[in-house]
Amino acid sequence: MDTLAKAGGASGPGDIPLHEFLPREAPIDMAVQPLRRFEPPPAPDFAPMWIRRGFILTGTAILTAAGCYEMYRVLQVGGVTVLESIILLLFVLLFAWIAFSFMSALAGFFVLLARKKNELGIDPGIPLPAIHGRTAMLLPTYNEDPYRVLARLRAIYESVEETGHGSQFDWFVLSDTTDPAIWIAEEKCFLGLRQNIGHAAPIFYRHRPENTARKSGNIEDWVKRFGAGYESMLILDADSLMTGDTIVRLAAAMEAHPKVALIQTLPVIVNARSLFARWQQFAGRLYGPMLAAGIAWWHGSEGNYWGHNAIIRVRAFAQYAGLPELGGRKPFGGHVLSHDFIEAALMRRGGWAIHMAPTLRGSYEESPPTLSDFAARDRRWCQGNLQHLALLPTRGFHWVSRLHLLTGIGSYLTAPLWLIFLVFGILVSLQAQFVRPEYFPKGYSLFPTWPAQDPILAAWVFVGTMGMLIAPKLLAFIVLLGDSEARRKFGGSLLVFAGIIAETVLSGLAAPIMMIFQSSAVAEILFGRDAGWQVQRRDDGAVSHRDIVSTYSVPTLIGVVMAISAYAVSLPLLLWMTPVIIGLLLAVPMAMLSSSTGSNRTPRLFKTPEQTAPPRVLQRANELANAPHSPLACPLHELRHDAGLREAHLNNLSAPKPRKRGEVDANLAIARAKIEDAETFEDATGFLSAREKLAALNSPAVLAMVFALPETV
Repeated sequence: MDTLAKAGGASGPGDIPLHEFLPREAPIDMAVQPLRRFEPPPAPDFAPMWIRRGFILTGTAILTAAGCYEMYRVLQVGGVTVLESIILLLFVLLFAWIAFSFMSALAGFFVLLARKKNELGIDPGIPLPAIHGRTAMLLPTYNEDPYRVLARLRAIYESVEETGHGSQFDWFVLSDTTDPAIWIAEEKCFLGLRQNIGHAAPIFYRHRPENTARKSGNIEDWVKRFGAGYESMLILDADSLMTGDTIVRLAAAMEAHPKVALIQTLPVIVNARSLFARWQQFAGRLYGPMLAAGIAWWHGSEGNYWGHNAIIRVRAFAQYAGLPELGGRKPFGGHVLSHDFIEAALMRRGGWAIHMAPTLRGSYEESPPTLSDFAARDRRWCQGNLQHLALLPTRGFHWVSRLHLLTGIGSYLTAPLWLIFLVFGILVSLQAQFVRPEYFPKGYSLFPTWPAQDPILAAWVFVGTMGMLIAPKLLAFIVLLGDSEARRKFGGSLLVFAGIIAETVLSGLAAPIMMIFQSSAVAEILFGRDAGWQVQRRDDGAVSHRDIVSTYSVPTLIGVVMAISAYAVSLPLLLWMTPVIIGLLLAVPMAMLSSSTGSNRTPRLFKTPEQTAPPRVLQRANELANAPHSPLACPLHELRHDAGLREAHLNNLSAPKPRKRGEVDANLAIARAKIEDAETFEDATGFLSAREKLAALNSPAVLAMVFALPETV
């Protein structure tokens, strides 16, 4: 068994009864969903959204048509060439992307100004409603720092207990960890947590020996084993924080709306220390609520899922969210990586509503500390989103669900499109230098046709494009001006406006760098390179100068080539491309600056309300996470000298996976051979690699061999 529930009367540190470590299993079926066939259920009775969606799509179309016409006027001098036609097509695609985002932000602006009530009736201003169903709080973790992970979990647990509704919640740490030291540290931290909060607390720990299908497989495994015992499950991430008030209101909303399968909150970034993380935190906190309010307004019951800080109806998830394994080779084949979008689309296909609660506060997460970490996470997301190309034709998806997939795909394809747009801009200018214009076109003409580009019109096209990018930031600022309490917590109007200017400049410098990184990622994926799924760094972002120079030398070199090419064609072209070129040329100093934490722990610029008045759950999580603790050295050494931990570990092991006749676990066999050759315990632990230690930790027989060896005197 993989439960400590079968430990009999054994006990761990603090005499914790191990038989309470997992609840009684309540299995539920979770079938894999077909992609090419689907029998639709009766049409759900959800509120029509045609007027709202018509506003967004019509506005996008009008703005795109206007931008396209103006760009055509710029390019039509002397007739539109093939290169100019490509430029025009790329401009239409990119401008439509900007216009679409602008319309959603505009909708959010009016929603927040009107103080429109939440579609689900969630009102943080009224007393907490009563809840009756049981909710499971699920925290999947994979090679994360267990001290910080369980500190956050304990802070959330205590916050829920303070609401008086704690009896309606059970808590599960679902470990997929493959690092031996982190695995044993998780078990040790968990035992300490149970000792600190009390033996009766319904907090449980389960470790999977094989992390099949990663996070989605981890959640699916829990649903199949325990799902029937709960109405809902609330999914957390390793860096998630939520207040008890928010969690209870989400559970109450699920009870009040039986047709809703999922409610997604808007996580706000907290705990930013580096400059990069602080400006991301500021931007997300100031602009995010308005954009989220806009998309929630027109998404309605066809919302999306971001994989965490969301509550899900277990029955709907089990019935319709079983993910298939995609055919073909990686990176497009295999398990679905960005599973959240697909799970939401499948549940909506099954007749369940997917909603967002953008104005519900009390939901938090952390940001990658540096531009490099952001790019690394982006690479993983890029592969997962491009994998959705194979899922777009899935039968029965709502058209808005397909739009979510297209939006996710487009968020990465726009980077190479911008790069191609810039390259073709250079080629078009080069063509103008060497191709002789036709002063007398074919046919009768009394006067010659003088090619004369209109620099003022071209400038207006540029200004209009930039205006649509900057306008949402100013709209968010206007919304803030109407909220005196939020304005005060941001540090005042002048400081917020200065922050908007600084964030716009910094984001503008970082955008060309991310364009190169994302273009490279798309190219790698299209050529079949699988990036895997690495753990995200969550420290203060310290990066060596050598690593920065190595990582950012390519964007810098591209900037040099682009500057020389543009100058060789014409000085006006160089001036037009200056914003992009400067960002690339400053890639290395930009990376160094953005990864710095500075000496001031509470910088005034980029201040957010969560810094000015931190919520209690955030204060408590940081207090627990920063408490002194001893790092785990060797997992085998720890187990040998801690009888309680060793007993807990052995009772937490899974039954051996059935193997085919003649099939052998190579790592376990090598570990056994090395241990047999060792003369002392220290020799054995020194001989084993990380994978061999992991195999040994999963085998009680091999562990017994290790612990039977004498220690060096």
